[in-house]
Amino acid sequence: MKPFSTAWIALAASLAGCQTIDEMGTTSLGQTKLRTADGTPAGTARLIASGSDVNVTITLSGLSPGTHGVHLHMTGSCTPPDFTSAGGHLNPGGQAHGFDNPRGVHLGDLPNAVVGPAGDGSVSFTLRGTAQEVLPQIFDADGTAVVVHATADDYQTDPAGNSGARLACGVLERG
Repeated sequence: MKPFSTAWIALAASLAGCQTIDEMGTTSLGQTKLRTADGTPAGTARLIASGSDVNVTITLSGLSPGTHGVHLHMTGSCTPPDFTSAGGHLNPGGQAHGFDNPRGVHLGDLPNAVVGPAGDGSVSFTLRGTAQEVLPQIFDADGTAVVVHATADDYQTDPAGNSGARLACGVLERG
């Protein structure tokens, strides 16, 4: 072989082992166990890195059938019975609320979760922004809670989507 051909083969071999950031594996970034006001387990929420994205996966159990609003809330506190200690939605950019709001959305906005007749449901969503942008906002000094609401988020009403009482809550922890 000529030296020129050997160099090309070596370059091709070295590039074959490279991955783009979107091809890299997934990594757990955080999680919580969701609980109702009486302490009954109500599901889990996980933050997972996939390349530069942060995905939220929420599984629900033991809740009333129907559509429930799910949000990231600005304070990592879940004091029963009403979980108001979690504060409002996580909204570091001061955006409007809702996927259908022409002035929205903010970091705490997540899609509704549909809970079936057996009380189980799930929702997954990719947060807006890279891991480097959103993780410092989620894991700030006072933390972040995941809150499940009694009714569906209407995706437009400020500040909380008209999604009703807080049914379940969990504080996100790293790892």
